[in-house]
Amino acid sequence: MKKHALLMALGISLVLLFMGDAARLYRLGFVQFIDAKLYDYRMRLTLPNKADDRIVILDIDEKSLKEEGRWPWGRDKLARLMDELFDHYGVVVTGFDVVFAERDSSSGLKVLQELGRNQLRNVAQFQSVLAQLKPHLEYDKLFADKIRQRNVVLGYYFSNSEHGSDRSVSGVLPEPVFAAGTFKGRPISVMRWDSYGANLPELQDSAATAGHFNPVVDFDGEVRRIPMIVEYNGAYYESLSLAVARAALGMPKLSPGYAPGKDKNYGGLEWLTLESSQGDLLVPVDAEVGALVPYRGARGTFRYISAADVLHERTPLAELQGKIVLVGTSAPGLMDMRSTPVGEVYPGVEVHANMISGILNQNVKQNPPYVLGANVLLLLVVGMVLAILLPLLSPMYGTLLSAGMLLLEIVFNGSLWQYGNIALPMAGGLILALALFALNMTFGYFTTERTKRQITSLFGQYVPSEVVDEMSKNPEQVSMEGESREMTILFSDVRGFTTISEGLDPKELALLMNEFLTPLSRVIYGHRGTIDKYMGDCIMAFWGAPLPEARHAYHAVLSGLEMQRTLSGLQPHFRERGWPPIHVGVGINSGRVSVGNMGSEVRVAYTVMGDAVNLASRLEGITKEYGVGVLVGETTREAAPEFVYRELDLVRVKGKDKPVAIFEPLGLAGQVEQSVLEEVQLFHQALDMYRKQQWDQAELQLLSLLKMAPQARLYQVYAERVAHYRNTPPGEKWDGVFVFKTK
Repeated sequence: MKKHALLMALGISLVLLFMGDAARLYRLGFVQFIDAKLYDYRMRLTLPNKADDRIVILDIDEKSLKEEGRWPWGRDKLARLMDELFDHYGVVVTGFDVVFAERDSSSGLKVLQELGRNQLRNVAQFQSVLAQLKPHLEYDKLFADKIRQRNVVLGYYFSNSEHGSDRSVSGVLPEPVFAAGTFKGRPISVMRWDSYGANLPELQDSAATAGHFNPVVDFDGEVRRIPMIVEYNGAYYESLSLAVARAALGMPKLSPGYAPGKDKNYGGLEWLTLESSQGDLLVPVDAEVGALVPYRGARGTFRYISAADVLHERTPLAELQGKIVLVGTSAPGLMDMRSTPVGEVYPGVEVHANMISGILNQNVKQNPPYVLGANVLLLLVVGMVLAILLPLLSPMYGTLLSAGMLLLEIVFNGSLWQYGNIALPMAGGLILALALFALNMTFGYFTTERTKRQITSLFGQYVPSEVVDEMSKNPEQVSMEGESREMTILFSDVRGFTTISEGLDPKELALLMNEFLTPLSRVIYGHRGTIDKYMGDCIMAFWGAPLPEARHAYHAVLSGLEMQRTLSGLQPHFRERGWPPIHVGVGINSGRVSVGNMGSEVRVAYTVMGDAVNLASRLEGITKEYGVGVLVGETTREAAPEFVYRELDLVRVKGKDKPVAIFEPLGLAGQVEQSVLEEVQLFHQALDMYRKQQWDQAELQLLSLLKMAPQARLYQVYAERVAHYRNTPPGEKWDGVFVFKTK
């Protein structure tokens, strides 16, 4: 934990940063932006893509404008439209997504009245006709009469005056749905306005109700929410979509809904209740008392009918009978287009249609105030799990954990969306998980690279690249401090190098050394060995450090055998260059040694020291005495039983009192020819006779072996020893040990 404290601290800092954003202590713009886009994606992914047949949009479209003239139409035409809708087609409710703030003077009544007061005031016939015409020319009154006693909902808008300017109001507001002081003492962040543009008094008085058509335009210009109620002068007014839904249900009482068991100081309103005789309907609202628009599809999902077709009764009765009608416009010139998650150019009237459908279907996504706390808690759990565990895991397991957490978040969020109708913010958790993963991977990458550079600088010349990679992945296994380990050490030396060097000029000698040292070094690298040093023509290498290696003896013996084969393959090349043949002796021994940085203040080297090292050097020195390429000690033979060995002798080397058995490895078991195995068996028999001082039998066996291999130095050595001991017997106490006086 201490090792990863910095990385964990950085991760926890990231968690706290995102939690602060989720708690709305501040806003991270990129999180807000991505969250909005993820909301849009979820919305589009789950669209039903079919209309609610109960709702029809009466469209003031280009066709209507062409047939009936430019907008606004005379109120007499709208009065006729009301007759058609209610009397002929039998609609349930009509809502206007337009506002009638100015009086209609298109009838010419004002001009006639002016004439009647001036030029024609004494013309009785004119005054009589004017009195008869007046009721038919008062278009506002005519329209008001037509909507009276009918289920008509008017629309209006709120606005805020610019700083320092006078508040602008026009028309008359409907009765508020909640009186001033309804939410006193409760921390409800309802949207507040100081200006409005409403309908003429006589129209408002005649209508069943009215609602504002202000949407909530998010930071990116998208309309995702509609404020269900807003505040003006302390009172609270409902939206057009809520008013139309209530009118369609017979104007049920609207009441606020709070979470059960919460006191007055709790975070706020969570829903609005329409107390209908057919059953209560709940409209979930967010912290600003806004409701998420449950879009059903792209533009045109709802049925659009041209207003001109209704005026001229060209629309079949079945298409409007018993329907909720919204009067609005899709004509581009009338500027009632919005940018929404399901379309960049989307008629505002269809936004209200979606909202009304969601209220009636009880299919409005919930984003209540407690979602904020839930999101903070989710970020805390996910963030802390990743911040603490990722630094402790390997890249593979870290990736799996991060992918699992991401998948869990997506499934959890998608399930809440689809089955719980809850719009839980999604971006913060996903970005936090990805950020923590990226932090750990980046930190780990640079740390690994730094460690790898350090390790490479220390071991790159001595250790194969794949071992360096392993060391960089597991640097805790690498220690430069001196320690005791079971290891295997190899020494190789060129026989007769002094004679060879005397016959070559310095340049040729350097080239020759490179030609054989390079491939032999590659053999050691290929078997995961560490090259300790080059000593002229000698190579010293070891296995078991800097990385622990359980099969250190196996790799060392395999390297010794392959070095001999490699050198044999180089001989033809040496002959072509005019160089003498090169023969190398290899001594290998295993045992407990000290390994680490050793030296002085002036110079330090990573090396090994100990009796096992010295014996390996002595074994290399006596290979020429037996005429073999590779010699191993008894401990190596025991540590690498995978090979076939020929026991050569029991010797006491210079500097050692205890005798050691020495062996020649011949190859991996199962890969040595049968004839060689038979020859080894014959020699072992001769060796046994020799140690029992059965000189005649031993001599006969050795002569037999010399016939099989006349050039074998090993058999010649023992034949000479047998001849010597026959003439000079070693005595009964002889232990069969041969003592070497030189290195």
